[in-house]
Amino acid sequence: MGETVRDSDRRIGRRALLIGGAAAAVGSAVLAREELAHLYWRLPGVRRKRVEGAVDFRGARWVAASEANFRWADRPDDYGVDMVVIHVTQGDLASAVKAFEDPGHRAAAHYIVGQDGGVTQMIRELDVAYHAGNRAYNERSVGIEHEGFVDRPEDFTDAMYAASARLTARICARYGIPVDRDHIIGHVEVPGTDHTDPGEHWDWDRYLRLVRKARTASA
Repeated sequence: MGETVRDSDRRIGRRALLIGGAAAAVGSAVLAREELAHLYWRLPGVRRKRVEGAVDFRGARWVAASEANFRWADRPDDYGVDMVVIHVTQGDLASAVKAFEDPGHRAAAHYIVGQDGGVTQMIRELDVAYHAGNRAYNERSVGIEHEGFVDRPEDFTDAMYAASARLTARICARYGIPVDRDHIIGHVEVPGTDHTDPGEHWDWDRYLRLVRKARTASA
């Protein structure tokens, strides 16, 4: 599951304000535009208009994560998305949903895939979820949790693999992400993390075959 320490610096600091002021002073439109795109969403109370209950993956159910567990953004306009991070919940679906709704948890992923193949979305792909334990990876990735435990291969069902592969294929298509192990990674592979998921029982070869098949079918 995602890290329990929240992503840092939700407010604009002195350095950010100085950068913005310098950009305005020198009249650099490119610098100003890039900085403002990254900083605008950190202003208190500012967020892009959203359709309540909207999802990014057709058929997903929407359950909102606590606002303490993600950062409002406008991806990919402010942060490019070029990676999918695979997680395992280390618990059942209900407990994962409850954790991501809890502001004290300080972590959440965009999606949870159940053992029955159901997909729950808790954070819009527009926004930066606190799931990877690394700020830069949070900003550039979509996080997908999978119901179960890393030491129980039976938890990774056919329905789960198939549904998750369809989800990842759609994410890759939306952002032009290559379907390979450089861009679809496990939480364990994120620099600085102390997590081990999805673990040795996650069948990467099978998963990537399914993602490629789903990607081709939707092309």
